[in-house]
Amino acid sequence: MNYTLHKDFSEINPQEWNDLLKESITHTPFLRYEYQHTWWQHRGGGEWNDAQLVLISAREDEKLIGIAPLFIAEYENQPALLLIGSIEISDYLDIITRMDDHARFISGLLDFIASENLPNLDWYNIPDSSATLAALKSESAARNWTHHEEMYRPTPRIKLNGDFDEYLSRVEKKQRHEIRRKVRRAEESGRGVRWYISDMQDVESEIDAFIHLMEQDPSKANFLKEPMRTQMREVIRTAHENGWLWLAFLEADGQRIAAALNFDYDNKLWGYNAGVDRAFMELSPGWVLLTYILQWCCEKKRTEFDFMRGDEEYKYRFGAVNQYVMRAKVAR
Repeated sequence: MNYTLHKDFSEINPQEWNDLLKESITHTPFLRYEYQHTWWQHRGGGEWNDAQLVLISAREDEKLIGIAPLFIAEYENQPALLLIGSIEISDYLDIITRMDDHARFISGLLDFIASENLPNLDWYNIPDSSATLAALKSESAARNWTHHEEMYRPTPRIKLNGDFDEYLSRVEKKQRHEIRRKVRRAEESGRGVRWYISDMQDVESEIDAFIHLMEQDPSKANFLKEPMRTQMREVIRTAHENGWLWLAFLEADGQRIAAALNFDYDNKLWGYNAGVDRAFMELSPGWVLLTYILQWCCEKKRTEFDFMRGDEEYKYRFGAVNQYVMRAKVAR
């Protein structure tokens, strides 16, 4: 297996990258070539202004076996080798390789990193189900390297099987009644409550409308400093241009009062971000829109709604069950 260090995304074919991702141990929209390239262009919305790209690929008889999308940056007062997408806005990260090739790709990758005298690994947002975690631990032990692993964030999810009533039956009884009550109250309010999925005919206008609702939350407004705002817009454009953007709005009194920015990818809906107009809280716009979204998921036979990172209480009220993303550190 031959490893190559690339200094630019143009050195790897996007189609070849995405074809490998479809067969990879971790298949998420955050690992697609388009997302990773967009993230790197804006350095995570200014999260890493001083960073050095380190794309590592491995081939065997010209066949692409694996990709390690990495970068070097100063982190916690020392240089670190991080996964592209770290840390704040990319919920699931990993290396890209098939399960059959994973163990030897990881082993060779660590040898290559050492031979190139690259910094120690500090990898965030690895799914707790990823084979990468066990591989890093065993390879570190074999080399007498230091290894540390910790839970970074919960990622609550709702499994779905196409039956909305069956889904509701799994929600705690009191919360099930509350969901139905809030939807019924909104629908019977006489305020023209309706929801729809954006057709994105005017892309920039739709992005503006979403960000306006998102920044009604003071913490999100603070998060959306100009570099992050630019990054967010580019992520939305990228998802739209590549066919996995799912943006929905809830209306009342003829105006948009809630929005949900999701990714419709790999037969799942990934809940990326949302916003509500605080002037309409008596209609419970966030709950109502989420209920409609889950109904849509069931009707369209999506297998899961993934809330992604964060332990906000409403996620569990809707019956979400925790999985986790992890942080793994390896030092020579």
